[in-house]
Amino acid sequence: MSDLLIFIIALVAAFLFALGGVGAAIILVPILTTMGVPINIAKPVGLFNNMFSMIGATVSNIKNKRLDIKTGIPIIIFSFIFAIIGAYASKFIPPVYIVILFILFLLFSSFMFLFFKNKGQITYREDRPVLKLSLVGVVAGLLAGLLGIGGGSVISPLMLMLGYNPKKTTVITAFAIPFSAFSAFVTYWAMGSINWHLLIVASSGGFIGATAGTVYMQRNLNANTVKKILAFILLLVAIKLAWGLIG
Repeated sequence: MSDLLIFIIALVAAFLFALGGVGAAIILVPILTTMGVPINIAKPVGLFNNMFSMIGATVSNIKNKRLDIKTGIPIIIFSFIFAIIGAYASKFIPPVYIVILFILFLLFSSFMFLFFKNKGQITYREDRPVLKLSLVGVVAGLLAGLLGIGGGSVISPLMLMLGYNPKKTTVITAFAIPFSAFSAFVTYWAMGSINWHLLIVASSGGFIGATAGTVYMQRNLNANTVKKILAFILLLVAIKLAWGLIG
């Protein structure tokens, strides 16, 4: 398996998913498994890739003063804790049930973002409802741990449902992903083995791709375009998961 190929795949995937503020683990993991990497090794690689790549995106956001840290803190705290619980629970819960619920949630979110229209002028909320943001973290953390993803594909739609600006949502999502990905990664590490060579190659590409994707999104895309990109990403993820069940 070529290191260069893995690097390029991780870079391109991270760039595309960073346009919606989402980590690429949910695509990278199945790609690695189809290339012959065992799932128990692919999951921590995907999680670490999300963690490392979104750190690059977040550094860019902080330098350009785009990040609302206070809004992201409740999500970070609870996603970090519940990612550990989700990763550990994955040993006992049949994953097919979790995946089915996740597919339904992603389809609902994607179609809502594509077809739901607000009447009148669109205004985005600026307050910080701690309880609701904490629940976002709980759901994102559980699914991140159970499925071996970073949780961004959960955080983004839930924040959009709460009424936040899509561009602000992508920034906060990129900020939160490294924390839930890290706690889930450490839990998987404790339960299995890590291919450090593969992890470093994929994460290097992911770091570059996600940083470039975040900069491009902020400079060149408006909120409605970001919203459509998020919807497309969620639909793509749902199709990928459904295909996995069928296969």
